[in-house]
Amino acid sequence: MSTTVSPLAPKSYPDMPDIEGVQFATAAAGIKYKGRTDVLLATVPEGTAVAGVFTRSKCSSAPVDWCKDRVGGGKARALLVNSGNANAFTGKKGKAAVELSADIVSKALGCTDGEIFLASTGVIGEPLPAEKFADVVDTLKNGQGNANWLDAARAIMTTDTYPKVSTASAELDGATVLINGMAKGAGMIAPDMATMLSFIFTDAAIAPDVLQALLSGETGGSFNAVTVDSDTSTSDTVLLFATGTAAARGVSPVETLDDPRVEILRAALGDVMLDLAQQIVRDGEGARKFVEVRVEGAESDASAKKIALSIANSPLVKTAVAGEDANWGRVVMAVGKAGEPADRDRLAIWFGDVRVAVEGERDPDYSEEAASAVMKEQDIVIRVDLGLGAGQATVWTCDLTKEYVAINGDYRS
Repeated sequence: MSTTVSPLAPKSYPDMPDIEGVQFATAAAGIKYKGRTDVLLATVPEGTAVAGVFTRSKCSSAPVDWCKDRVGGGKARALLVNSGNANAFTGKKGKAAVELSADIVSKALGCTDGEIFLASTGVIGEPLPAEKFADVVDTLKNGQGNANWLDAARAIMTTDTYPKVSTASAELDGATVLINGMAKGAGMIAPDMATMLSFIFTDAAIAPDVLQALLSGETGGSFNAVTVDSDTSTSDTVLLFATGTAAARGVSPVETLDDPRVEILRAALGDVMLDLAQQIVRDGEGARKFVEVRVEGAESDASAKKIALSIANSPLVKTAVAGEDANWGRVVMAVGKAGEPADRDRLAIWFGDVRVAVEGERDPDYSEEAASAVMKEQDIVIRVDLGLGAGQATVWTCDLTKEYVAINGDYRS
C-alpha cells in the first residue's frame, strides 16, 4: 500500500449507503504488513445468495479452489479476506490454511464452512499463518458494523495506492435497491475472468442461478476488459452477494432470467463492475496515463477484443504512451501480431480525434503537433478501424513507467 496516491485516482469517494444486513470489521493480524489492517470479515444475513467468477490460471490459489468448490451451493454467511499473502503455490499447507480459516469463522458465527468464502492477496509461495485469524476473529465478530466500506477496501489493499469502492441503485417494485462494491488491484492485472479481488453486495433478492448469470454476463465488458501488465493472477476472485433484505420494502424475489427486472439489475451491476475495473487500471503500478483502446471494423467482436488487448498489452505501445510519443507504428505492430484477420491497406488509426494513419500509410494531413498534444493528456483514446466488418470492442489499460519496474523489483524486499 503506497503512501503516494496515483495521479489517476478519483478526486473523491462516493457516499456508500448501508446495505441492510451487511457488516464489516477489520483488524491487523500482522500477516505481512505492520501498523495497518490486513484482515476483513464481512458477514451477511442467513439466506444470502452468492455467485462467483474466478481465475482460469492453472496455478490457482487455495482460496480460489475453496470458493469454486462451494459457490455452487449458492448460499453465504461470511467472507474472510487477508492481504499480504496470496496463499498460492503453498501445497498441502495452503489447503490446510483455508480449512482452518473457514473452521475458525464458521465456529464463531455458528454456520457451516460451506457458507464461508475466502480470498487472499499478496506474495505467492509463502505459507499463510491462518492460526493468526483465531486471535482476531473474535475481535472481528464483536466489532461487526464498526468498519465502513472504505475501511473494508483499505484492509484488502497490497500495492494499491487508494481504496476502490463504487455504488449504484435501481428501482424495483417501487422501491430502491442498492448495489455496492469494492475491489483491490494494481499489478498482475490481465484478468481471465475477473480481476484481483472484488466483492459486490446488493439487498435485492435474487436466485443463485440468476445471480451467477448476471455476474458472468457482466464480467466480459468490465473486469475482463482491463489490463495493467498482461499478467493474470493466481488469485483473481469476484464474489457477488444478494442479501434479499429489500424484501422488507416490498421488493419480490427475482427468480428467473426472463423477469423484466433482470435488465434493470444488469445495468446497475454493470455500472459498478465497470467503475471498479477502471479504478484498478487508474491505480496501475506506476501509472500516469489512462488509456482507452477502441477497435472497430473487425470481423467479429471476439476478434476485435483480441486485437484491442494486443494493443493494450504491448510494452512498446505502453512505453510510447508513457513517453507521450505518438508512435502509431507500434499500434500497427500490435494489430499485426494479434493473429486476427487484418488488412494493412484498410487500417486506420486515431490518437484522440487526430487520425494519424489511413489506408495502410500515414494520414496525408498528419500533424505531429496535434498528435503530440493528445499524448500529453492524462486520459488518452487510441482508436483502430480495421475496415473488415462490424466487430468492435473496448478495453482499458495504462502506461508502463519506470515506477512499475521499481515497485515490482522491490516487491518481496
